[in-house]
Amino acid sequence: MITENASGAVVYRLKNNQPEYLLLKSATSNFWGFPKGHVEGNETAIETAVREIREETQLQAIIDPEFHADLDYDMKNGHHKHVVLYTSQVPADVTVTRQVEEISEYGWFGYQTARETLSYDNLKGLLDQANTYLEDTHAE
Repeated sequence: MITENASGAVVYRLKNNQPEYLLLKSATSNFWGFPKGHVEGNETAIETAVREIREETQLQAIIDPEFHADLDYDMKNGHHKHVVLYTSQVPADVTVTRQVEEISEYGWFGYQTARETLSYDNLKGLLDQANTYLEDTHAE
């Protein structure tokens, strides 16, 4: 079985000390998810996450390596997908410029709305993990 490796991040900004999460909608489907993409060449997962966030949103992301979550699932084409997602805080006043070819819409959402907007349960679970991590981190 072929395994496709991808990486990205749960990108967030703080508004009134509460995280707002950046979600992207695919230009080719109704899929809402996080900025992510395929690992290219000898890139590390963190390098891939930074590049993909920049390509899809024009944001200069700084990855927090202390949090990462792995998603594994089988795709319709018979391949296995392994995704590593980190967290990345960006300034509250950043401007997103979406990659038109891949992203039809984007939005900043509070935790509950982000959870309801995400397309797949495994992404909702990952948001739960990231949100818990951020609550613990920002409470200190």
